[in-house]
Amino acid sequence: MSTEIIKVPDLGDSSEVEVIELLVSVGQEVSENDSLLVLESDKAAMEIPAPTSGVVKSIAVNLGDQVTTGTEILTLEVATATAAGNEPAVTESEASVAEEQPVSEPATTEPAPAEPRQEKPAASAEPVLKVLEIPDLGGEDDVEVIEVLVAAGDSISIDDPLITLESDKAAMDVPATSAGEVKALMVKVGDKVSMGSPILELLAQPEEASTEDEVLVTKDYPASDSASSPKVEAPGAQAPTAPATTAASEAAAADPAGSSVYAGPAVRKLARELGADLTLVTGTGAKGRILKEDLQEFVKSRLSHAPVAGAAGSLPAVPDIDFSQFGEVEQVAMTKLHKVTAVNMQRNWTTIPHVAQFNEADVTELEEFRRQQKSDAEKRGVKLTFLPFLLKACAKALKEYPQFNVSLHSSGDYFFQKKYFNIGIAVATDAGLMVPVIRNVDQKSLWELAAEVAEITDKAKQRRLSKEDMQGACFTISSLGAIGGTGFIPIINAPEVAILGVGKTELKPVYKDGEFVPRSLLPLTLSYDHRAVNGVDGGLFSTYLVRLLADIRLLLL
Repeated sequence: MSTEIIKVPDLGDSSEVEVIELLVSVGQEVSENDSLLVLESDKAAMEIPAPTSGVVKSIAVNLGDQVTTGTEILTLEVATATAAGNEPAVTESEASVAEEQPVSEPATTEPAPAEPRQEKPAASAEPVLKVLEIPDLGGEDDVEVIEVLVAAGDSISIDDPLITLESDKAAMDVPATSAGEVKALMVKVGDKVSMGSPILELLAQPEEASTEDEVLVTKDYPASDSASSPKVEAPGAQAPTAPATTAASEAAAADPAGSSVYAGPAVRKLARELGADLTLVTGTGAKGRILKEDLQEFVKSRLSHAPVAGAAGSLPAVPDIDFSQFGEVEQVAMTKLHKVTAVNMQRNWTTIPHVAQFNEADVTELEEFRRQQKSDAEKRGVKLTFLPFLLKACAKALKEYPQFNVSLHSSGDYFFQKKYFNIGIAVATDAGLMVPVIRNVDQKSLWELAAEVAEITDKAKQRRLSKEDMQGACFTISSLGAIGGTGFIPIINAPEVAILGVGKTELKPVYKDGEFVPRSLLPLTLSYDHRAVNGVDGGLFSTYLVRLLADIRLLLL
């Protein structure tokens, strides 16, 4: 082991700059290009990266100190033998001697044979301790860890699932990007994570270089860091200095509302991602600087005191009652999906003026046709349920009455007329209600729809729906099917303006041609937003839909 003194790199035109944040502590292990501290000049903030890996032995600066190029920052204890392709660490005395040596002219004589590289095979056999992180979650933040699938000491392979995350509407496994032995877990069930959050420490198996002259790619910085991209260096190259002017200027330009507050680029970016107003946050750093911890505490405080979305401000809250005084009770935490659904349903019910249109469709012929296709369905390996017919009928009705295929803008000044026909289907799962979306229903055959309905329903029940599977619906179908009931009023799934509630088909006597005959009748309830659709249109849409289901030949016209 050897000791290396880390100094402030070239600061360009800046002379004295202030230390505004220390990102490491004594005893902490850092990797090459990990950020050590944050400096701030009059117009910009910059993070100083570690030029090599090691353990922090001492720190020579404090918050608020003024430093210049060459000021000692900290002392690192580094391994004497470095990775293949890197030169051994140079001590201060060696560096001073090297500076006194004159620069030699290029040799004109024949160069000596190059020393064979013997370090590379030895280095390739050494396991590497690395941290596996949360990948890009498609814009999702603070996603909950609902299951940890590995333990310390486990041996894992690439693509083995490590943890399971749950977003608002779906769950997903995070796979391993390297193989090796799990040394320590850095998350537990119930933790909230985002892109870049550490999952575990892994003693990774070494990876063979593709060529002897392959460059070394350093760690990718998370999106919240001020570094804009991964750094690529030739072996033995000096770590580049972060630009001193771009990070803060870009942050201020992208966040004009908070540009007057005292905060660095990483904090400003995090504030934009969280939707937080930095002017309302009190900083606890040097000279009132807002730290990430300040922003996180502010957001937690706001969330814990936030009113339920959609609740009318004039309505008193339902008082909490000690139910244990009446008998034995058990307090059960609601799942994230259950809580999100509750908030959305209350918001939709209290902010949308619902109108419900009731009707019955005679589906006798449709059911007979469906039974006739049973053998063909078995050959195709598809179950032809009633839902594909309902999807086709709703898509045709949306084309006939386009006022149902809109979404209102929050200003109330205009709406968006949709030219596509995507329909959501409500699916009951053990975790709660989910609404995956069938896209371009008007362009697909009944067989294609039957196969897609089966596939996406299974994904919903397995909690494997992606974010894209849940977005882009124009209209929703909610069916109680075999559950029963004569009807129900479904709540509109905003920003859609209508939803169809489907009950259980019943055999009823219908007076036809002078006599009562048994017919299969399907109860339907059309709920629609009275701001977008008037009552006459609601009646016309419902009647047209009933006609289509009574005679499926009309779907061909």
